Amino acid sequence: MQLSGSIQKMHAHLNKGVAQYQLPIGQRLLNMNDLVGEEITLSFNHVIHCGHCGKKTNKSYSQGYCYPCSQKLACCDLCIMKPETCHYHLGSCREPEWGLNNCFSPHVVYLANSSGVKVGITRKSNIPSRWIDQGAISAVPILEVDTRLKSGELEMSLKEFVNDKTNWRKMLKNEVSAINLIPIKDELLKHIQDTIKVTGAQILDNQALEINYPVVEYPSKISSLNFDKTPVISGTLKGIKGQYLILDCGVLNIRKFSAYNITLTY
Repeated sequence: MQLSGSIQKMHAHLNKGVAQYQLPIGQRLLNMNDLVGEEITLSFNHVIHCGHCGKKTNKSYSQGYCYPCSQKLACCDLCIMKPETCHYHLGSCREPEWGLNNCFSPHVVYLANSSGVKVGITRKSNIPSRWIDQGAISAVPILEVDTRLKSGELEMSLKEFVNDKTNWRKMLKNEVSAINLIPIKDELLKHIQDTIKVTGAQILDNQALEINYPVVEYPSKISSLNFDKTPVISGTLKGIKGQYLILDCGVLNIRKFSAYNITLTY
């Protein structure tokens, strides 16, 4: 069977503790979990359409946009990657209405174990899909605030004591040990009491969520696949973790190629 169209990052949710993935391709949502263990071919059709304006672009910017849109959309601004730099209060937000809807909503600061313990932030409505996107095997919300800026300030305080990055190679090879996040949370919160008071953060009392992934075999060596270099990619789908397809010929970051028009054969 074949499906063709522009792709976006995979939709992800949890069902009985296992990550479930759907790939948006054209007008369809394809259940990728059903393809694990099967031979698939992904062919890049040498067409990229901006995920916002729909215009054809020779290169994708900010994971799926043409260059003009990447420069004008609030979702492509630097403050999305560095929330502590939010400048809405200065009146310089690229899209004030978008900022109100997305940055002035409940945000959560969390601990996750993806390649070791890391701190991160996300909109409360993005739990647990944010953790699945990062390939975390466990995660726990620790603080809640009412703006993205405050969550960024809390994250900055915690980064003095814990990492904020995922080693994606270790994550994909499943070189990660189970860790009890609750004692780590309790110890970290002791160090940032002043920031908690200033931001008015609510300390959350949650159990850690355990996440399993549809993987039949993890790679011992990581080889990255790239549609720009290899437009036709064929192999057995060994699993899915984070936003990566794990094939017997390498790993493909689906999110990186958002807006690429591909044909998927299975």
